[in-house]
Amino acid sequence: MHALSRVARRVWAAAQYLESPRLVRLRLRGVPRSLVVALDRGFLRERPVRTVLDVGANSGQFALCAQALFPDARIHSFEPLPDVYQALSRAVAPFPAIRAWNLALGEQAGSLRFERNDYTPSSSALPMTAAHRAEFPFTARSTPVEVTVERLDDVAPRLDLADELFVKIDVQGYEDRVLRGGAATLRRARVVLVETSFTVLYEGQARHDDVHRTLVDWGFAYRGALDQLVSPRTGEVLSADSLFVRET
Repeated sequence: MHALSRVARRVWAAAQYLESPRLVRLRLRGVPRSLVVALDRGFLRERPVRTVLDVGANSGQFALCAQALFPDARIHSFEPLPDVYQALSRAVAPFPAIRAWNLALGEQAGSLRFERNDYTPSSSALPMTAAHRAEFPFTARSTPVEVTVERLDDVAPRLDLADELFVKIDVQGYEDRVLRGGAATLRRARVVLVETSFTVLYEGQARHDDVHRTLVDWGFAYRGALDQLVSPRTGEVLSADSLFVRET
């Protein structure tokens, strides 16, 4: 049964590639198909997005996808780890509309001890919990690195932001600090796509209810999850890419 399911998924994925040359182009650039499928939705593409803030950029997967979906938008990608920032810079170099910033965003400016994970998408300003390592053993090892951190509200005047604004935040449990340091800027956003956790995967992290409460208080409406991270052991939903939209 499982083998049949795997075959069915592969056939479905192949059909998607055949139907969408965009998927092929983005896959060749290293953008996961799941990310494109999550974002390539009519109600998002139809919004007149002019600026994208990509907070927690890693090596540019989201930025490249956003550039394809919102070709008229200016994109600012923030990645604190120096070596990952170099990979990000190389990936977005062909696209003048994407600017990479070697910064972490948080609630106060200064320097920050950052845990660089061997699996770099799991890197965080917060220590990883045993629960995370148990779910994903390949993330067990990390190395501390000092990085520069600034508040989004302090950086924003240098970005020449144009409305409509789409903000993506994927910072491994540090979401509430990004929100507090960027409240004025984020209140301008039309769409916020933020990773929210239902299980404590990082020490002292924000959870889904914390992020949901803040954004609803700021006038956003929760519109569901575009993607979910599921426990490989139990099938429990651990976190989700949660979509919040300002309707007015």
